[in-house]
Amino acid sequence: MNGGMLYGLPRLASLWYHCYMQRLPSWIRVRFGANGLLNDVERLLRQGGLHTVCEGAHCPNRGECYGRGTAAFMILGAICTRNCSFCAVEHGVPAPPDASEPIRVAEAAVRLRLRHVVVTSVTRDDLPDGGAGMFAEVIRAIHARDVGIRVEVLVPDFNGSVSALETVLRVGPEVLNHNVETVRRLQRVIRPQADYQRSLGVLAKAARWRGPRPLRVKSGLMLGLGETPDEIDETLRDLRAVGCQDLTIGQYLRPSDRHTPVARFVTPDEFSRWRERALVLGFAAVASGPLVRSSYWADRLYEGAEVSPRKDEKNVGS
Repeated sequence: MNGGMLYGLPRLASLWYHCYMQRLPSWIRVRFGANGLLNDVERLLRQGGLHTVCEGAHCPNRGECYGRGTAAFMILGAICTRNCSFCAVEHGVPAPPDASEPIRVAEAAVRLRLRHVVVTSVTRDDLPDGGAGMFAEVIRAIHARDVGIRVEVLVPDFNGSVSALETVLRVGPEVLNHNVETVRRLQRVIRPQADYQRSLGVLAKAARWRGPRPLRVKSGLMLGLGETPDEIDETLRDLRAVGCQDLTIGQYLRPSDRHTPVARFVTPDEFSRWRERALVLGFAAVASGPLVRSSYWADRLYEGAEVSPRKDEKNVGS
């Protein structure tokens, strides 16, 4: 991870692209967060040699989240073996896993005084278990340091391996998150190495799991990729049918001109309507808004609290 300022040249270039090249609508505004905590989090991550999906995916909320002392840890390096057309994470040949990473993540979580930790990874199709063993070790390490910390894992599909998924579930995360990302029709274009039905299978397996502690099952969906209202509704119904309980819905933002273009910018009112629809379908908690991302205010979503709306957005809470 780049050890410079949070908003060094690469980040400023990304913000410039979002704001000017894409001509963002007035309702999309990026919060930069409080500088003190923001710098403390950045320094702690740098000292621990840790990656965050906040940085790797150019998340527009990273300033706000860092500013309140939270981060979504990205394990297994910063290079992904897949090349999804929506994602800013670098594609290539990743380095071997670092056996010390679980301890370093756990120590950072304790030092940040987190009560809800989000752990995700790049997709590691090069590993026999897809990285499931490392997820399990991170969960164990965090709970060993403080059993009161909730762990939410945002996992890849492990190429459909049931045994890999069970490796993660067996150690007892509090939340199992796996994103379908987009509607069925657009999967091959947006995430060509993934599969819609396979992703539903991951969520269904998690929903049926009975482990050492209660498990919440969560997924996420991007809008603005060319999907139709009927396709969005179908996706929501598919997610509920396999037992998904929590949901995030956000606006797709093009990371660069090499990525899939934005088909449209969805209004806050429409996001609000999809939130209401999801609640009617039976989701327990829904965060829906232009800048909502998978781990955005994950702690509050888990607790069923209302996610803090931005002044320039409608309510995105649950």
